Amino acid sequence: MKRRDNTLYVTTQGSYLARQRETLLVRVDKETRRQFPIHTLGAVVCFGNVSFSPFALGLCSQNGVAVSFLSEQGRFLGRLEGPVGGNVLLRKAQYWSSESLEASALIARAIVLAKVANARTVLLRAVRDGAHNEEAINRATGRLAETLHGLQSQFDLDAIRGAEGEAAKDYFAVFNDLIVTSDPQMQFKGRSRRPPMDPVNAMMSFLSVLLAHDVRSACETVGLDPQMGFLHRDRPGRASLALDLMEELRPVLVDRLVLSLINRRQVAPTGFRVTESGGVEMDEKTRKALLQAWQKRKADELTHPFVGEKMTFGLLVHVQARLLARHLRGDLDAYPAFFWR
Repeated sequence: MKRRDNTLYVTTQGSYLARQRETLLVRVDKETRRQFPIHTLGAVVCFGNVSFSPFALGLCSQNGVAVSFLSEQGRFLGRLEGPVGGNVLLRKAQYWSSESLEASALIARAIVLAKVANARTVLLRAVRDGAHNEEAINRATGRLAETLHGLQSQFDLDAIRGAEGEAAKDYFAVFNDLIVTSDPQMQFKGRSRRPPMDPVNAMMSFLSVLLAHDVRSACETVGLDPQMGFLHRDRPGRASLALDLMEELRPVLVDRLVLSLINRRQVAPTGFRVTESGGVEMDEKTRKALLQAWQKRKADELTHPFVGEKMTFGLLVHVQARLLARHLRGDLDAYPAFFWR
């Protein structure tokens, strides 16, 4: 429970990763820039024009280091990993629970309760930090509190999804009031994903990809099938369980970090450009700033409210995957979703 895997992000275009014994080398223009003993890595994420030697891929596969390939702007392209392990009995229990609407509803309700509660905490902390339009934010937190109360006695999966959607509307309706900078280019005009239509959405989408990578890796490490979810139902090519576990963590790890970067002026409007399709993309400097901030956030410590242990935010995704596995095995009566305090 104390181990926190390190993720290597390779963003320099033209990089080539090679193997030297039990070490991964990062080369640019045939010059070795960095080297990493394979046992120190948990995953490798490559952005854009980054290539691997077959022997380097083999080294990663043999040591359980997943390699993900993303576009330069962070769109997921593919993933390579070694043989899938895990307990077959755990996966059978997961499949059974996913097929049961009653069991799925109990897990989905725990996830949505935590998501709504954590979103409400983001709003309350923003008011404390001096966000604009405090009255509107307080009304939104009141509506989220009502949603939480209604969810306590809800056992219907569709109704739980409906409550989640209403809570998201209330949350994002006041999200722009959490941005204290007066720069018109750094304002939030509503959630947009494919493509993101403003810098705020571009950052949220980029960090969500990173969170999805970490959550999927955590599921596979524990032995869960990331494709078989409870809140998100089965769809070919979609990691539904990873999307489930992301929901409770997104307000804490993604939204709060984006707000901090904007309000502390650690990112600038000049770091973004509008594409021909109208979407917004980040430049390399801004991407690296987000990656550095993401790694720093994952190194921050907290005391887990259920486990009672001090850990990093980077380990949090692994702990939640393990807690879900314990519930599916019957060791816990319910899934203890993460509530941020």
